[in-house]
Amino acid sequence: MSLATLGLCEPLLKALKDKGYEYATPIQKALIPAIFTRSDVMGGAQTGTGKTAGFALPILQELSRSFVPNQHYPKAVILVPTRELARQVHASIQSYGKYLPIKSMVLYGGANLTSQANRLKSGMDIIVATSGRLLEHIHQKNINLESVDYLVLDEADTILDMGFVHEVSKILQYLPQRRQNILISATLSGSVKRLAEQILTKPKLIEVDSMGTSATTVEQLVYPVEKEKKTELLSYLIGSRNYQHVLVFVRKKEIADEVAKELNLSGLKTSLIHGGKSAGERTRALEGFKSKSIRILVATDIAARGLDIPHLNIVINYDIPHVTGDYIHRIGRTGRAGNQGLAITLISPLEMVALKDVEKLMGKAIPKENLEGYAPQSIPKQKGARKNPKEHKSTDGAFGKKKNSTRPAPKSKKRKTTKRDAFKAFDASKPKPKPKPTSKTEKKKSSKRDRR
Repeated sequence: MSLATLGLCEPLLKALKDKGYEYATPIQKALIPAIFTRSDVMGGAQTGTGKTAGFALPILQELSRSFVPNQHYPKAVILVPTRELARQVHASIQSYGKYLPIKSMVLYGGANLTSQANRLKSGMDIIVATSGRLLEHIHQKNINLESVDYLVLDEADTILDMGFVHEVSKILQYLPQRRQNILISATLSGSVKRLAEQILTKPKLIEVDSMGTSATTVEQLVYPVEKEKKTELLSYLIGSRNYQHVLVFVRKKEIADEVAKELNLSGLKTSLIHGGKSAGERTRALEGFKSKSIRILVATDIAARGLDIPHLNIVINYDIPHVTGDYIHRIGRTGRAGNQGLAITLISPLEMVALKDVEKLMGKAIPKENLEGYAPQSIPKQKGARKNPKEHKSTDGAFGKKKNSTRPAPKSKKRKTTKRDAFKAFDASKPKPKPKPTSKTEKKKSSKRDRR
């Protein structure tokens, strides 16, 4: 379906044409008309399907229709979980609305608060923000949300996973009761639906793809490898196959530091994104990777949600994510907008249980390929339910290594000998004193014995 058939105005269509967009994706075909009805909406679709344009385009159009010159104040608030996603959503809104008189800005932690406050004073129509930084500006009275017509929760499942729901609840107290609420998520889990019940009123449910589906344009492949050889195999795959633009996901920031260091030592220009980096460092790393001045970007799952990196063809999972569902978001960084992509996962023998969980979520087995010199000698058999409660798993789950041996039943601990015990033994060795007579008769008998 052409975007022109969805009732979008000419300035928006012109901006979309500049970006090379002509046809609507399935989520856009359903989402844009639903938002035009001014009903609350809950939309779910797999990552990389154009959800941002799906909610941004109708909001931009409606705000431009009611726009009064020189009257800029917050009319739409878009909440996102991470600063990277905030910058990306804001960049999309700016590009879509470049021919409209609508002003927008982005708010996130790590940037200068005073500078942001000064820009807010000049007047803004659309605010894209992380919840924590928006609350700071509310408490400092830098922003007034009493005239907001649209509230969007983008990547709502991540907002829940990262524990920002309490901040969102506080922000709701500063918003008017009458507004249109739009909840967007890659997965519509039970927790997301419970959040929707608290915020949305009789929402229209739009669900294009189920949680376990992945883009058909992404080829998935698993390489079994010894844990100690993972970094070596990663370097070998990138170098021998001449991959020029690779996003590598790791579970922990400490591992990310080690992997990036080794890749740089191998002559592969690599940068880092994780929670331990400042906002400036993360921005420079991401911009360098997008411009391809950096060949490899090593990132934790902070970059798994919402990031749109144009023409990224290769994603490599150094390990399985903590949350199994994040696997879908990781591989969703490639194969976007109809392009082809490849998602490679490196699996050590002790991660096979976690891989089974991923395959169960995906609804299919992921092809495996052994490379000579890297494949493990043996792979432990998968265990079902443990019949013996004292038996422990001998394989890794998503959260780390389990003990290989069975643990014996705990023995009762022998109490330590104390000084009190020594005194008791000494007292027991002394002769026992004669008992004192308790009656008059016994006293007379004892006195007679004494006289004798």
